[in-house]
Amino acid sequence: MRGARLDIAWFRQQGLEEVKSNKTSEKPMTEWKKKRQTMRHYDHSASVYDALYYEEQEAKMKVALAESTLKEESIILDAGCGTGLLFPHVEEKAKLAVGLDVSGRILKEAKKRVNRANTALVRADIDCAPFQNDAFDAAFAITLLQNTPKPHQTLTEIKRVTKQNGTIVATGLMKAFSRKEFIKLPMIARLKIKVLRLDENLKEHIAICTKSTKKTLKEP
Repeated sequence: MRGARLDIAWFRQQGLEEVKSNKTSEKPMTEWKKKRQTMRHYDHSASVYDALYYEEQEAKMKVALAESTLKEESIILDAGCGTGLLFPHVEEKAKLAVGLDVSGRILKEAKKRVNRANTALVRADIDCAPFQNDAFDAAFAITLLQNTPKPHQTLTEIKRVTKQNGTIVATGLMKAFSRKEFIKLPMIARLKIKVLRLDENLKEHIAICTKSTKKTLKEP
């Protein structure tokens, strides 16, 4: 499915079925072990996720959105979309909003928030995203990176599917990344960092980046 045309009907046809990639067999078992653990964790917590994390996640999204600018009629990717909490914030501006997650059960919870025809869900591995290059105007990775085996590779794949000069918003838990560790991730992925925040209240690092051929910020 890699390189599939970005089309609402295509996503509707996929529903919540797993999207397979021909790259899966190349991944070391240690990486897939972590991914399976993550999938099982969110499968088990899907029904109570909002009760546990709604306020925390909403606060992160509001801060991230306040620091970024979304254009009208944007095509938006929510990588690791969880229960779809981002959708109400972006669906009015979006031409198409796509939520991607590896957990089937959490996508079923996200489906409850799909109120518009311009929102779709895909079950897939973000490290092997089933989208063509330069497909999205903006991509969000809210509280995703600590759940992936190689976060810088995850950002690189998100960069691949984002258009030139598109916006990429990424956050990471402070308990998972030091400031130095977190800032290295977009640098390794060769993203241009526009805003970098450490929010003590949210206990989260927030980076607003763009896909650009220009050099990234030097490490402080």
